[in-house]
Amino acid sequence: MTSSDEGEAVQAQRRHSTVVWHRIVRALIYLIAWIFLVLVLIGNVSNKPVLRDTYFLKLDLSNIIPQSVPNAVFINSIARTIGLHDFYQVGVWNFCEGYDDSGITSCSHPKTLYWFNPVSILLNELLAGATIALPAEINDALKIAKIASHWMFALFLVGTILCFLAIFIAPLGTSSRPPQTISSDPEVNKARHPHHRRTFICLWSLPMVLLTFIIALFTIVASAVATAMYAIFAHVFMSNTIDLNIKANLGTQMLVFMWIASGFTLIGFIVQLASCCCACCSGRKARKQLRDQGHSQEKNSSSGNSDEAAIKRRFGWRKARTDV
Repeated sequence: MTSSDEGEAVQAQRRHSTVVWHRIVRALIYLIAWIFLVLVLIGNVSNKPVLRDTYFLKLDLSNIIPQSVPNAVFINSIARTIGLHDFYQVGVWNFCEGYDDSGITSCSHPKTLYWFNPVSILLNELLAGATIALPAEINDALKIAKIASHWMFALFLVGTILCFLAIFIAPLGTSSRPPQTISSDPEVNKARHPHHRRTFICLWSLPMVLLTFIIALFTIVASAVATAMYAIFAHVFMSNTIDLNIKANLGTQMLVFMWIASGFTLIGFIVQLASCCCACCSGRKARKQLRDQGHSQEKNSSSGNSDEAAIKRRFGWRKARTDV
């Protein structure tokens, strides 16, 4: 074996030794993304550490100005006097409410395809005779919020499930014998049998690209919908702060969690796409050399057969003359 053949064998051996690390990295990418997606899903479900601070939107009504209470600006806790809580915060499954001095007091039961309707919640909790002037733009926002919330819920849930499956499936996209490891030496190829390029791409690499693309798409779209929807809610309430004095804040922790998950799913897709491109385009030089070697062998064999046939014809002719 020549020095170049030895180098190719060593290179193949290195690829085989590092394939485990490639698989671990891919599994870790989706494990991290899945953990943050789970935190997004269970955020604000109950009054527990981390969960209580993970919400999309928090409405602060402690200093709300009701129409039915004169000189309300001089009351320390206006919301309590009309039956409202000091704040309301919303997650994927439900909303929680509470007071500034005691924290969260209760959370609604988790509900599938939940959507946050602040108008219904506030009006149901108002004491008899109490009224508040909610902004007129809130009705238009609620129509959009209902549809967007359903899509967001479905995308986050499906994305989390697929991300969990990808922890175990994504490492399979790494092979110790990918098509790009083909060698120009047929003996080296016989020793490690690289995968056939078309079979590997169609049945192995390309399906993994589609799976990782769907995961990234669902997660990123869900995060974008949630960010845009609750930013609109916050803008609607904050734009009427002079009349209502309601403060609306987006949950920083929730935004960080879901966009970190989106980032890791995007990284996973890029890694798998790069792997597919390498399997498709790499190793062209070695394949060309193998084809050239095959053509030269065919020419040699055909020329050898023609020479042998000529010898046989000549020998047969001489034998025929001898017999005569």
